Amino acid sequence: MSVADNNHQAVDARLFRAPGRVNIIGEHTDYNDGFVLPTNTAIYTRLSIRERDDRIVHVNALNFDESASFNLDDIGAPANEGWIDYVRGVAAVLADEGVALPGVEMTIEGDIPIGGGLSSSASLELAVAVAFLDVAEHTLPPSQVAKLCQIAEQKFAGVNCGIMDQYSIACGKWNQAMKLDCRSMATEFVDIPENIALLVTDSGVKHQLPDSGYNKRSDECTKSVRILAETDSNIATLRDVSMDCLKAGRTRLGETLYRRSYHVVTEIQRVRDAFEALRTADSKFLGELVGASHDSLRDNFEVSCDEVETLVDISNNCSGTLGSRMVGAGFGGCVLTVTEATRADDVATEIGEKYAAILGRQPWTHRVAPTGPAAEVVNA
Repeated sequence: MSVADNNHQAVDARLFRAPGRVNIIGEHTDYNDGFVLPTNTAIYTRLSIRERDDRIVHVNALNFDESASFNLDDIGAPANEGWIDYVRGVAAVLADEGVALPGVEMTIEGDIPIGGGLSSSASLELAVAVAFLDVAEHTLPPSQVAKLCQIAEQKFAGVNCGIMDQYSIACGKWNQAMKLDCRSMATEFVDIPENIALLVTDSGVKHQLPDSGYNKRSDECTKSVRILAETDSNIATLRDVSMDCLKAGRTRLGETLYRRSYHVVTEIQRVRDAFEALRTADSKFLGELVGASHDSLRDNFEVSCDEVETLVDISNNCSGTLGSRMVGAGFGGCVLTVTEATRADDVATEIGEKYAAILGRQPWTHRVAPTGPAAEVVNA
């Protein structure tokens, strides 16, 4: 349903949308100050907003058929109330930044699979942020908006997330992938070559990040850094760890922390290599890197599951597939398949048919259409 079509829409409401994010490669590297390689795609959180004459923020969530409200004068602490905490968190961090927020009426709907690893939460945060800033007639740089939304998710949703999702959705460019240095926030953009296509298929398993192993993995990385820094004070995050240093510290780390760290260190290098593969249109090498990323996420970071493994196996056995991997934090969600562009439709059909036979229904599939950042919808 389009926001413009629902019966909550007011004539003076303005429309905004924020895309989903697909990370081509670079999983669990952002909160370790590493590199990531996301692109935005044309699935959206859509939001209508109009100002009220009081201090109430009232939100209609069409996908859940629910409504919730809070008072801007008493935003309070995180209430563990689900989706409204994301809206409340964004309002809180914007207010702390000095943005004079008015009461508003919002209606939100979207077509990004929730818990699918395509940044439905960050998309919601950015849609809310750009809409709030518009009605408040306040301007902030997109990079700052991204950082504020990251803080909102950490404080109000309880997810120790890195900056990738918010930064990609706030600062991405049409038809390009972004290599983001999550320490310096420096970015490089590269065209997605015409000889490849990116397919996304939902495994049907939904993760809930605060309740999953995501925060545990983040804590394990932090613990690894503390141990490795005992012999090298220059190590602040796993970004600073060389392979030689990691191997030298294996006994002190123990096998679990060693494998977690090994994934991050090798994944950071895979991002660098994948950026060059995109730049040179080396589709074969890109596919190999994507496959190696999945193997490491499964074996070293241990964030896969049976359904995802089944879907990856189906994808990898399709003629025209170059490589597949789980996307997002793990524990379910979607699988990214890199294909030859000329075979993409056939691969998508084959994946859908074979996985539907296992899932019992047709899976959600999407061919990535790289798009721009969160923004107002004009001429809607």
